Amino acid sequence: MGAIVAILVMTLAMAYAGPASAAGNPSTGSVSGLPLPRFVSLKSDRVNVRAGPDKDHEVRWVYTRPGMPVEITAEFENWRRIRDWEGSEGWVYHSLLSGRRTAIVVPSLNADLVPLFDAPQSDAGVVAKLQSGVLASIRSCSGTWCRISGKGFEGWMRQERLWGAYPGETVD
Repeated sequence: MGAIVAILVMTLAMAYAGPASAAGNPSTGSVSGLPLPRFVSLKSDRVNVRAGPDKDHEVRWVYTRPGMPVEITAEFENWRRIRDWEGSEGWVYHSLLSGRRTAIVVPSLNADLVPLFDAPQSDAGVVAKLQSGVLASIRSCSGTWCRISGKGFEGWMRQERLWGAYPGETVD
């Protein structure tokens, strides 16, 4: 009888933690089946961020920058809890998000300009220097370097200087 209780307790504990959590891997969304957390971008030029996952919750703020990367950290029905590059969190309706990968340039210090190279290597030619907060589309990432583009620029940047791709993540 004691063994049955122990198995039941372990089963309930694993169900609560989830199999991915127990293995130390990223979990998957209960609605989408996609990895959590994951990066997406804002689809619209007006995205209400709410205190909770329904329209009855207050609007905390409104994003007005389409294409901005956000990180989905949870799912509830058609709602996604997101976090932005400054750490603000809230709930948005799923149809206001896009799978298109974008990134924000994040230098070591806000006053620094981040070099954009013509090849994925530190000794390559510098094609531009970008300020903090510049929005870029991610074309690909190797886990160390990302090929990005935006208004008036295209090239390679060290992945750690971008918010919108995880360290070591590859993007095709």
